[in-house]
Amino acid sequence: MALVKKPVNGMKDILPAEMQIRDYVQTVIKDTYRSFGFTPIETPCMESIVNLTNKQGGENEKLIFKVLKRGEKLNLETAQTEADLVDFGMRYDLTVPLARYYSSHANELPSPFKALQIGSVWRADRPQRGRYRQFMQCDIDILGEPSNLAEIELILATTTTLGKLGFRRFEIRINERRILKAMAAYSGFSEEDYDTVFVILDKMDKIGMDGVREELAQAGFPEALIQKYTALFEGAAKAADGISYLADVLGGYLEAETVTNMKEIAASVNSCKTAEFELVFDPTLVRGMSYYTGTIFEIAMPEFGGSCGGGGRYDKMIGNFTGKDVAACGFSIGFERIILLLLESGFQVPKQPEKTAYLIEKGYPGEKLAEVIAKAQEARQNGQQVLVVRMNKNKKFQKEQLKKEGYEDFVEFFNR
Repeated sequence: MALVKKPVNGMKDILPAEMQIRDYVQTVIKDTYRSFGFTPIETPCMESIVNLTNKQGGENEKLIFKVLKRGEKLNLETAQTEADLVDFGMRYDLTVPLARYYSSHANELPSPFKALQIGSVWRADRPQRGRYRQFMQCDIDILGEPSNLAEIELILATTTTLGKLGFRRFEIRINERRILKAMAAYSGFSEEDYDTVFVILDKMDKIGMDGVREELAQAGFPEALIQKYTALFEGAAKAADGISYLADVLGGYLEAETVTNMKEIAASVNSCKTAEFELVFDPTLVRGMSYYTGTIFEIAMPEFGGSCGGGGRYDKMIGNFTGKDVAACGFSIGFERIILLLLESGFQVPKQPEKTAYLIEKGYPGEKLAEVIAKAQEARQNGQQVLVVRMNKNKKFQKEQLKKEGYEDFVEFFNR
């Protein structure tokens, strides 16, 4: 049987030129986040299917790559339900694994704990521009910090990173789940209808306000209620200060603490930012994950025409594992979309230390090989990048390929 050479549908092979950019971007991300006090951690690519299907992942729970039980645990003859067949799933984000990780190791970690994760996640979604079925996420999370210091640090760390990668004039859109709920309650929606309303509102970028009105009507909501609800968004959009406008209109439906919290975040971020971006209050921002409990935010870049990352506060998730809630807030960069934009812009990785290739002719004496390797080690100690490889029969083609990978200097060792 012939082997399949094409990549798995929705997942891609990465060639050296792109890998060089990906490595550079990861280095910038890690170094910048470390400067803000974040500590790298790692979690497994698979999680218990129970953890992944706890009704907090929104639509993503429908996109899980599920893993069959193995060995004696798998009995196809007696299986009657999916639970008889499946016990693990590929993680669809890094937040659920982090909550499980923290619940297992909280006593060994500082409080608050500032976590940095970079890793692949999997979703059985329709592949699209900048999104694959396997893709990289870069997350920073602060666990155990209930104040808005967490949101301020997360936004500043993320925007500083994007600025170092050369991105300008992007937006951080920000909202609060409690504002969303207050607007829905004021308009007359019952609490059990909130999820339906928010799913429709989350489509605003794609279908516009008229589309939201139409879908709310199709869902069976009265016209008067819909008009009252959508008028809030229109009023906030026209107001010089959308948060203050909603605070005045909503009155007792919206706690003063929520308004103060949002204004403090905006004031601190705007006074301390180093990157060129705008912090924008957007009352239509929903974020699909149902685990969010407070502040939510997204990165909007005009070059992409959509979200390039996001996050928010999820103070109830860890309590699902431990029985005791822990304040938690996180921000994720859409790594694949950032890479896509850099590739499309013709981005070149800044000049790195000199790259030299040592080409060793076939049959080169073994007793002399150690001398070549020792020479390479000395050069590496001095900051050079040295590749030691056997010389191919077609040396010209070999050098051409190495030049594409950034090797500029070649040292040849012949058997004579």
